[in-house]
Amino acid sequence: MFWFTLATMMPAALLAAACLFGGVWSGLAVASITVMMFFMDRVVARLMPETATSSGLGLSVALGGAHFALWMLGIWAIGSNPQLQPLDRMLLVIGLGLFFGQISNSNAHELIHNAARGPRRLGIAIYGSLLFAHHTSSHMRVHHIWAATRRDPGTARLGEGFWRYVLRAWIGGFVEGKRAEDRARAARAVPVWTHPYLGYVALAAGFVTLAFAISGPSGVIALLVIAAYAQVQLFLSDYVQHYGLERRILDSGKPETVGPQHSWNAPHWYSSAMMLNAPRHSDHHTNPARPFPALTLKRGQMPILPHSLPVMAVLALIPPVWRRLMDKRALRWRAEKATGV
Repeated sequence: MFWFTLATMMPAALLAAACLFGGVWSGLAVASITVMMFFMDRVVARLMPETATSSGLGLSVALGGAHFALWMLGIWAIGSNPQLQPLDRMLLVIGLGLFFGQISNSNAHELIHNAARGPRRLGIAIYGSLLFAHHTSSHMRVHHIWAATRRDPGTARLGEGFWRYVLRAWIGGFVEGKRAEDRARAARAVPVWTHPYLGYVALAAGFVTLAFAISGPSGVIALLVIAAYAQVQLFLSDYVQHYGLERRILDSGKPETVGPQHSWNAPHWYSSAMMLNAPRHSDHHTNPARPFPALTLKRGQMPILPHSLPVMAVLALIPPVWRRLMDKRALRWRAEKATGV
């Protein structure tokens, strides 16, 4: 667990220092999630262990605490800290958006898959602080059922650029998640006020109110900007991890069982540690209850990205570059699996 802890907690500590003091700390915080990640992936020849005995829950809970500490510090720093210069605030928005969108998102994702109520609620609260709690329903009740099919708003289609995808995925995730919750509740006599979407809206309102209490209107603006940036990071991960891959439709009209061939993966060790093994995405879909330290990577059975997940997310921002890099790979992988190669 050492590398998971270092790769996730070091950016948190640097961001906290940046919130308090600005200056060089702001640059170091952003560099720890970008330049250092790229350097460690490229220079250090290492592979994260294929199996682990730890569940990782202790680190997930600690990261949850760090998330909320940074959330409050960040709203205060950007909205009210008189020591910060405009450049410090800009770097903080970038650093916090990257941390929340890549590390907190990966952690919240891990927590909502936990069978215990406490960790699951912590994950929902993390998403709620980013005004995105409905992702819990869309991920669990839609994405994990329909991934790599047209029924999943979170699966990017072959040839679909990121900027077209993100609006469709956001709206589709919200709508389809609510429909899935409505269907799940239809067979049970449950009070209307227990609907998860009411809780999601209440969470968003509560965090907006807290941001206002911390830094007034500037705090609310800071929250909206950071949350939007973090959500873009989340959608970039979803876009990259399923781009152009499809499940075959069987004679019954249902899609084939989701398998390792339906998600893109990345073997890069440090970015994997930073994102709690999220780049080992095929194993997660095949074994959703498996804790992140135990996720495996099997070359040959899973499509592999040409670069690390964060680097691919940057390339996805430029659709022509992305398509030149990925369309042939996706078509080749689909053809190989269709012919049983």
